[in-house]
Amino acid sequence: MRSDADLVIMNGRLFGSPLIGAHAEAIAVVRDRIAFVGANNDIQEWIGKETQVINAQGNTVLPGFIDSHVHFSTGGFRLSGIQLRDASTPDEFIQRITEYAQQVPQGEWICGGQWDHDLWDVSSLPRKEWIDRGTPYNPVLVSRYDGHMCLANSVALKLAGITRETTSPSGGSIEKDSVGEPTGILKDEAIVLVQRIVPEPSEEELTRSIKAALLEARRYGVTGIHDAGNADFALYQKLYEQDELTCRVYCMLPIRNWKSLVDTGVRVPFGNDWIRIGALKGFADGSLGSATAYFFEPYTDNPQNSGLPGSQMLPGGNMHKITVEVDKAGLQICIHAIGDKANSMILDMYEAALKTNGGTAEKRRFRIEHAQHLRPSDIPRFASLGVIASMQPYHLFDDGSWAEKRIGSERCKTTYPFRSLLNSGARLAFGSDWPVVPLNPLLGVHAAITRQTSDGKHPRGWIPEEKITLEQAITAYTLGSAYAEFAEKEKGSLEVEKLADIVVLDTALDSAQPESIKEARVLSTIIGGKVVYQGDG
Repeated sequence: MRSDADLVIMNGRLFGSPLIGAHAEAIAVVRDRIAFVGANNDIQEWIGKETQVINAQGNTVLPGFIDSHVHFSTGGFRLSGIQLRDASTPDEFIQRITEYAQQVPQGEWICGGQWDHDLWDVSSLPRKEWIDRGTPYNPVLVSRYDGHMCLANSVALKLAGITRETTSPSGGSIEKDSVGEPTGILKDEAIVLVQRIVPEPSEEELTRSIKAALLEARRYGVTGIHDAGNADFALYQKLYEQDELTCRVYCMLPIRNWKSLVDTGVRVPFGNDWIRIGALKGFADGSLGSATAYFFEPYTDNPQNSGLPGSQMLPGGNMHKITVEVDKAGLQICIHAIGDKANSMILDMYEAALKTNGGTAEKRRFRIEHAQHLRPSDIPRFASLGVIASMQPYHLFDDGSWAEKRIGSERCKTTYPFRSLLNSGARLAFGSDWPVVPLNPLLGVHAAITRQTSDGKHPRGWIPEEKITLEQAITAYTLGSAYAEFAEKEKGSLEVEKLADIVVLDTALDSAQPESIKEARVLSTIIGGKVVYQGDG
C-alpha cells in the first residue's frame, strides 16, 4: 500500500521534468525523494491528513538551483564587511573606507570590498595615498570584485615588508609608479605577500559566515553549491552533523595539495548526498579586469601586456604534470582559465591526460572554470574532449561594458560563447562566482538569455548571436551543474526517485517577459523534501 506524501506541490508549471504541458503540474514527495510527477487530477490520492500542500498558483516550479562555482564562506564574510562594489567615484571609494575604519578597532584588518574602478570616470587605478590618511591605524587590503587585484594601504605594505626594492613574484605583479614606489596595487600572486599575514578567522567566525551564506542560498533557491574556494570541509561536516546544513556541497580542494588527496586513495565523487569531495581546483591565469588573463595577443589598451600565466603553470610544464597525475589517480580537475591562451593550454593538457592515461572522457568530466575568452578553433574541443564549461553568465553583464576596450571587438566575438559551445555539443554548468557577483541564479539566467550589459548600451544583447534559451539557461544551472559533480542521476531535474530539491517561484517564467525574469522571487526553497525557506507571496 502506498503511503501518503509528506509534501505535495500542485498547480505549478514544471521546468526540468521529462513531462510537458498539462501533465507536469504537480509533485509528490515521500521523505527526501520525489515519488510522483504528473497532473493535478492525479495528485489528490497522495494527500493525507499530515501532508504539507503548497499551491504554486500557476507559477514556475524548478529543480533546485546548483551553483557550479561559488566562494561560500567568503561570500558569508562579505555580507557583513565593507561594501565597495557600487562605489561610483574615487571620492565615494575613499569615503567608505575612511568611515568603515572609524567603526572598527585600531589594528584590525579591513579586507574585502569588491571595488570596480571601471565604474569611475578616471583611467588610473587607486593608490595607497588615496586611503592612507583615513586609515592610519588599520592595515587595509581591499580587493577588486574579481579577486585578482587588491589595493593595500601603507600600513599593510609595511607589515608585509613590501618596499620599492621588493620584486614581483612569479604569476603576480607589484605595481610601482614612475619613481619605483609601490602604488599599493597588487595583482594575483603578489596579493599573497600581504594575505599571508592577515590573521586567519576563528572557527566561530567561519561558522558564522557559512551560516550567513546558507541563509543567502535559501533565499535564492540555491540547493547545491560547488565550493571553488578553499572549501571548509570540516565545518560543512560539523553543520551536517548538527542538522544545520541547508545546502548540498561539492567541495573543490586546492590543487596545490593534490599529493595529499591522491595519497588517501579517494576517487571522485566521494561522500554522501550532502557533502562530496574529489575535485581539485587550479589556476591557469588571472582576470580580464585586472589585465592578468593570459592571451595569445597583447591587450588592446596595453600592447606591452598579454597577461600572466598563473603561478601553478610555472615553471613550464608544471600544470601538465599535475594534470596527468591527478587524472591517473581518479580525481576530477577543475582549472580556472579566462584568457584564450590559458584556455587553449588547459585543453591541451586535458587532451594529453586522456592520451596518457586512456579511458573515456565521460568518466573524467574535466572542467574549465570560467572558459571566458576562447579562440574559435578551441570551442569544438570542449565537446570532443568531454570538457565541461563551468561558466558564470552574470559576468558578461559587467564585462560587456568595458571588455572591448581591453581586448578589442574581434576577440570579444567569442567571449562567453554559450550558444556556440552548446551547438558544438559541449556541456555547460552555470554558477555565479559569488561574492564576485550576486548569488541570485535568476540574474545569471537573465544575463544568459538577454546578454544585456550594465551600461544599458546593448538592449538587444552584447554579441546577441550567443544568446541561449530560457530552458537552456535553467538546465545549465540545474542538470548541467549536477552532471559536473557526477550527480545527474540524483538531482538536477524533477523526476521520480530523484532528491526532492525544489524551488517554487512567484512568476511563470515561460510566459514572462525576459526583463521580468530577474525580478522573480523565490516563494519556497525545498531541500530533501523539507521546506527551508518560505518567502512572501
